[in-house]
Amino acid sequence: KGVNMERFAEEADVVIVGGGPAGLSAAIRLKQLAAEHSKEIRVCLVEKASQIGAHTLSGACLEPRSLEELFPDWKKRGAPLNTPVTEDKFGILTKNSRIPVPILPGLPMVNHGNYIVRLGHFVSWLGEQAEALGVEIYPGYAAAEVLFHEDGSVKGIATNDVGIQKDGAPKATFERGLELHAKVTVFAEGCHGHLAKQLYKKYNLREKCQPQSYGIGLKELWTIDEKKWKPGRVEHTVGWPLDRHTYGGSFLYHLNEGEPLVALGFVVGLDYQNPYLNPFREFQRWKHHPSVQPTLEGGTRIAYGARALNEGGFQSIPKLTFPGGLLIGCSPGLMNVPKIKGTHTAMKSGMLASEAIFSQLINENLQSKTIGLDVQEYEENLKKSWVWKELYAVRNIRPSCHSILGVYGGMIYTGIFYWLLRGMEPWTLKHPGPDFAQLKPAKDCTPIEYPKPDGKISFDLLSSVALSGTNHEHDQPAHLTLRDDSIPVNRNLAIFDGPEQRFCPAGVYEYIPLEAGEGSRLQINAQNCVHCKTCDIKDPSQNINWVVPEGGGGPAYNGM
Repeated sequence: KGVNMERFAEEADVVIVGGGPAGLSAAIRLKQLAAEHSKEIRVCLVEKASQIGAHTLSGACLEPRSLEELFPDWKKRGAPLNTPVTEDKFGILTKNSRIPVPILPGLPMVNHGNYIVRLGHFVSWLGEQAEALGVEIYPGYAAAEVLFHEDGSVKGIATNDVGIQKDGAPKATFERGLELHAKVTVFAEGCHGHLAKQLYKKYNLREKCQPQSYGIGLKELWTIDEKKWKPGRVEHTVGWPLDRHTYGGSFLYHLNEGEPLVALGFVVGLDYQNPYLNPFREFQRWKHHPSVQPTLEGGTRIAYGARALNEGGFQSIPKLTFPGGLLIGCSPGLMNVPKIKGTHTAMKSGMLASEAIFSQLINENLQSKTIGLDVQEYEENLKKSWVWKELYAVRNIRPSCHSILGVYGGMIYTGIFYWLLRGMEPWTLKHPGPDFAQLKPAKDCTPIEYPKPDGKISFDLLSSVALSGTNHEHDQPAHLTLRDDSIPVNRNLAIFDGPEQRFCPAGVYEYIPLEAGEGSRLQINAQNCVHCKTCDIKDPSQNINWVVPEGGGGPAYNGM
């Protein structure tokens, strides 16, 4: 009562949700086309992080193909690609040794011609290029709601209201969100975007594709002893500490950024079965392997973070267009899984989307059935592009890991079918189903004993989260919502021994004993959340629904 509930609305030609590689490439391409054709187009981009790049986390080994198309003069413009790959290594780890695996030319793992980058810095640079071209960028504004016209087409988005107490009452600082209306709204939220999730349902976009499959990637940055630093070296492993039925592996990249810096990380497929598995502790344990630990000894860990990534590939791509909007980048899941790269495909999808949108915006004879434009040419053009060919060629590699041989079956499949046939085999393998459904009851699984962290090479979770710079306004409604408060204890804890306390890489979920009597309750430490989306994906009851917190909240990554 007595609070002004009216929302201020802005009109634009195109609104883009998400300031990652896909969203920024789309914005840049639109403005380039507008300049080439001497047209005025208003492009607004909203990003939930407090600054562009602060929520970006990736390995990252960048294939510069799309960047060369977007900015042929990227070197002159000072793009932060400082480390060309000079050495490529791949191995299978056993508990105490490393078996080297040759990387044959033509395999997806070949990194010749690529660059090791700090993707957050690259994204921040893309943001500068976009602003210079006249894109309006709004960091710290979280898109919380999709707006619709009466004819069912997308009208735009609204950012969330700010200044609300935990109990939902307005504070003195209360402000309604901002509405941004557009002819086309581009959703570039990254992996498992919460608005995309609603759009899949409303427009039935996943009707003809398989469920998306995911992995969780955990990452650290270290400064190491200069004698051990090999700028340009790229190393990947599979095997220990995971068993053969758990998809995953590691990366270790030596960056050339003026100091002896390495980026290292561990990815675990979220279709794992054992509820006792803890991805964070697997990562910490891996660092003690005799082939890894010597590189880190005497070094200092300076950053930590985590993010979910798409692993469904070609089979899991949904319909990409709908009246008034479209999906680009990692939101629909355009990552090349065996290559472990999605930045080049994300950027290209954004560029193709913008080319299709632009031709509709300037078409004076356009007969649109809905107020929001339905840009179906984008999907048609993507299917004719190198992105589609690339994703189609590797479509069977990830699902081939579901045989009795597990990950090694996938390697054998790649060696035989991909290397010989280059993805031309006449069949397409399926994924076993959604990741959350793969978890087995705790009674059917063996608990995993993890070693204690030593504080030098391996660390505990809370000191790690502290390095992510994560912060949220404490007094606001929780952005990790439960559809039913009774399910965590009655189902997740009872059947699966509370897997959310292990799969969350930020210590958000913990089961604590009740103050009075027997039993426990789930406590949600929402202020620790690094926005990785793993809980929304892996919760076996699909009871956790991740929504955006106030804009600006979350991790504050510096060049992750």
